Amino acid sequence: MLIAGFPSQATDTNCYVVAPGDGEQCVVVDPGIGVTGQLDEIIAEHRLQPVAVLLTHGHFDHTFSVLPVCQARDVPAWIHPRDRSQLADPWSGVGIPPGTPLFGSLTFAEPDDVRELPAHGTVPVAGLEFAVTHAPGHSAGSVVFRIEGADEAVLFSGDVLFAGSIGRTDLPGGSMADMQASLRNVILPMDDATVVRPGHGPQTTIARERAVNPFLLDLVG
Repeated sequence: MLIAGFPSQATDTNCYVVAPGDGEQCVVVDPGIGVTGQLDEIIAEHRLQPVAVLLTHGHFDHTFSVLPVCQARDVPAWIHPRDRSQLADPWSGVGIPPGTPLFGSLTFAEPDDVRELPAHGTVPVAGLEFAVTHAPGHSAGSVVFRIEGADEAVLFSGDVLFAGSIGRTDLPGGSMADMQASLRNVILPMDDATVVRPGHGPQTTIARERAVNPFLLDLVG
């Protein structure tokens, strides 16, 4: 399995390209601010064909480039229905006045093809099975994606779980109670060997977070 990840030009949001291997179809996870150039380079380097965009949640630092990425290649974007409105109205997700410039942009719109993720289920795309689990707390529509690779299980945790921390819960639609429930019911039951590819910062594992992440330790202690 091929996973290429890199941070966005602003906010250091991790964008991922996921494929069974070189020369295959691929999925783009969370195309944030200013990622299109580097994304094109990775796609060309590995001879990939993008077929979908998967969004862990609706905050604009994870969705800023979804429209150009989808429209340039005529591919769908998948997002949980509770965060879908933020594609055209990103201001509502971060609690700032509508029309405030966001990194030079004033206009946002949905791609032509938007598909809603299930609360629990799978999205078979690009020859891979992405298991989807609704994990609210950071936002009302936050989800995590899990795939089983040949060598390891991988979790794209968005802003639910970071190395040593979790996503903030004080933005509109956020809830610490919901976040704690998501950590308890979604994250903690996962296998220790699962590799976590978060929305910001370095990768980690469930085993490491179970041992050192203070938010998980509070739940199990």
